[in-house]
Amino acid sequence: MSNDWPSEQDRRRLRRRDTFALTLIAVVVLVILSMTGVITLWVMLSTAMAIAALSFIYYLVISTGEPPLPAAEPVGDTSQEPEERPLSPARQILEHLPFPVLLVGPGGRIERANPAAHEFLGLGTESGLLSASLRQPRVLEAVSSALQGERGRVVEYSTFAPIESHVRVHVIPLKAEEDPAFPWRALLILADETSSKRAERMRGDFLANASHELRTPLASLAGFIETLKGHAREDIEARDRFLTIMQDQTERMRRLINDLLSLSRVEMDEHVPPSDTADFSAMVQDTIDSMTPQAHDKGIQVEFEGDPAAPVIGQRDQLFEIAQNLIENALKYSPTGTRILCQINADVSRDEIERLTNTMGESAGRLSISNPPGSTGQRFALLRVRDAGKGIERRQLPRLSERFYRVDGQKSGPKEGTGLGLAIVKHIVSRHRGGFYVESQPGEGSVFSVSIPVSLADAPAAEA
Repeated sequence: MSNDWPSEQDRRRLRRRDTFALTLIAVVVLVILSMTGVITLWVMLSTAMAIAALSFIYYLVISTGEPPLPAAEPVGDTSQEPEERPLSPARQILEHLPFPVLLVGPGGRIERANPAAHEFLGLGTESGLLSASLRQPRVLEAVSSALQGERGRVVEYSTFAPIESHVRVHVIPLKAEEDPAFPWRALLILADETSSKRAERMRGDFLANASHELRTPLASLAGFIETLKGHAREDIEARDRFLTIMQDQTERMRRLINDLLSLSRVEMDEHVPPSDTADFSAMVQDTIDSMTPQAHDKGIQVEFEGDPAAPVIGQRDQLFEIAQNLIENALKYSPTGTRILCQINADVSRDEIERLTNTMGESAGRLSISNPPGSTGQRFALLRVRDAGKGIERRQLPRLSERFYRVDGQKSGPKEGTGLGLAIVKHIVSRHRGGFYVESQPGEGSVFSVSIPVSLADAPAAEA
């Protein structure tokens, strides 16, 4: 009797052909949906990348004849494998994929997770329940459906505490023929879309803010130009006065655009904490040195007190920007002949921060604009900048970090601020997982304080 069944080699060839055809059809459909506006370009690109990666893994599995993923291997458990055991091509691809991939088995237990998933979800070395690491009801519901053999889904979720993030999760059911009792597994592919979502929002915010704030100086410039072209053409005194005002308006627009660009850059990377180390104290002292001419012109003395070195986990340029904005604000609002005091403590606890940022008495207003996340044993470097201005009323403290907000009755001189400095400080501090505090007493001035986590290499052991 002749055997009409195709050989194993023929079946693999047919599977490869079908995989390529289905992948091509899926990508074409995504492109068409993107062109018609049903989905955005970012959604199309992230979905196409996930489909292409999954198809490539399946293609290698077919070619080598190996199962896609072992079903019952705990996350990170290598105690039963020989040290020199070579990884299959499919396993190597999985280990090196830049986006998180997980295999979830019966009961919602994680059976496999690549290094990207370990880092993204903070998984431990032992297998555990997906619900313990990813507390998103819609994702867990999709996984439960996939474990029952139902159709896969694409689920999006967003978190806003402690840091904003946007994630798209592809949940795909996989058949596990070697396990008759529990024949289905759920494959999860996570795509972090935080950067693309932020970029889209930042573009809209930048255009809205720029168009609103630039309208007044542009109208002023247009009016002066029209006047100089008309009846004031030969009036030398009026021309000089108008040109001076036009120069001030142009300088204001330049500062505004620079601050908007700086704020957009900070917000774009706010969800990614820095990993470098820097000396916060050195940044503050460099800032004071760079602003000495400006302080001298106003007759203001800027003094530095505290630890000469304060190693922290942070980005040097952004730490310098924190100090620059706080000291620049103090110079703007302090009258001539006064003193600005910059104090830095290199190693303080949360309880010590509470005490050091509450020194102006019970009648003063105090507000924590942002508080640092993390454990209570974390240590911080604390910068305090005290000015000699008019002070800020308690009711206005909650709005200080809003974009373009300016305190009523506060005059900063001819070089008026853009109202973005404290907003920039807030987002930089948030990125560094630090804290931002203000206390103020009308008639006595204000104190703005920033705490930044200290360098791990120099941090003392956490208290029991």
